[in-house]
Amino acid sequence: MTVGKLEETAAAQSTGTRRTAWSMTAVVILLYMINYADKAVYGIIAQPLARELGLTSSQIGMVGSLFFLMFTIGGFASGLLSRWFGLRWALLALALVWSATVLPVVLSATLAVLIASRMLLGFAEGPSAALMHTAVYSWHAPDKRGFPSALLLSSVSIAKIVFAPLLTYITVSFGWRAALITMAIMGALWCILWVTSWSQGPHLAPAAKSTGEQQSDNTVPWLSIFRTPTFIFGALLFMAYYALQTVILTWLPSYFELGLGFSAQQAGSMFGIPSIFALVYMLTISRVSDRLIARGSTIRRARAVVAASGVALGAVILLFVPYVDSPLVVVAMISLAYGVASGAAPLLNTAVSVICPQRQLAGTLGVYMAIMSVGGLIAPWLAGVIVDHAATKADGFALSFQILGAAAGVFALLALTFINPDRDRLRVLPATTADTEAV
Repeated sequence: MTVGKLEETAAAQSTGTRRTAWSMTAVVILLYMINYADKAVYGIIAQPLARELGLTSSQIGMVGSLFFLMFTIGGFASGLLSRWFGLRWALLALALVWSATVLPVVLSATLAVLIASRMLLGFAEGPSAALMHTAVYSWHAPDKRGFPSALLLSSVSIAKIVFAPLLTYITVSFGWRAALITMAIMGALWCILWVTSWSQGPHLAPAAKSTGEQQSDNTVPWLSIFRTPTFIFGALLFMAYYALQTVILTWLPSYFELGLGFSAQQAGSMFGIPSIFALVYMLTISRVSDRLIARGSTIRRARAVVAASGVALGAVILLFVPYVDSPLVVVAMISLAYGVASGAAPLLNTAVSVICPQRQLAGTLGVYMAIMSVGGLIAPWLAGVIVDHAATKADGFALSFQILGAAAGVFALLALTFINPDRDRLRVLPATTADTEAV
């Protein structure tokens, strides 16, 4: 075979691999969309559910926080599930559980059943984020993971933009039970797609040994990963951003309706506005970050500094929410703050992904995201308590966002000071392994 034909064959194989990588990424993105629609539907049905069951704001917040308690606990199981069952079967099983757990409250609408249903859903969703990131990362080299990670996390925004108006229409027209049944059907349909199409990518497969070199998938002690400043302060910063995200998921339609005076239909439809800001910013900033890496920037500058700066800016905006009277301006401020903070999620995930051996990626991300989800455990309940004790609903919601902004600002400053993936990667990985792992 001539050199020209060899080059043509190599180019064709490379094109085919890239096409497969993005098609596999799209399948996982669809699951992430369904995953977040499962979370978002509770915020959409919160008020009709509360009216039927006679729930207070504190009880609604408590249910949201209990979901994230189990989400946190479940997150620690991601590494075990990946090792025992593999990505294919672990994610299939989790998606089937999601589809089933939304149904009990349809059949028996009580507070106890609602709590049990949401807690089981949280436990099943806990390991999923780390496994979905691992599945996507298996198809993309470490130095090119910023944009795929942003695409995956942008499904959070897409889910709210696409599914929130649909679920709101279904809830208003046919009742909140119809919205839950719709989510169960979507989950079941995805499972069929997954079984018939998924395969794991090459970037998590054991690397072939080269002469005199250590394999890049060797393991290291878990504590050597978990005690690095990048892991600790990355998780804390993500926790602050996630607290904002979970309050928006649980409370934003209620805030728009009860606090700002919009109708139920308007509130549900506007639920996606912050996500539009987040989608545009997240995809843009991840592209910028990947290009900075390609041009020789350090991971600290391209990932950590960019991520923390966005959260800091969002924090400053949220501090001023209680002082604004215009409902439309408040919507714009929350949307902008959430948008610029959202860039932290994919950038922090990719920063953490390079400080551990690829064989330990699912377990590292699982623990990291479990710590992050503590923000979701506290924030929805705290917001509900604040709303119940405020002079007005509007004052309570505004104060909640101000507190979230203050916390996020503190963690952003800590992250800017301590996160350094370049340094921590060399501390964790053996020298030969660090040299062979791409950044």
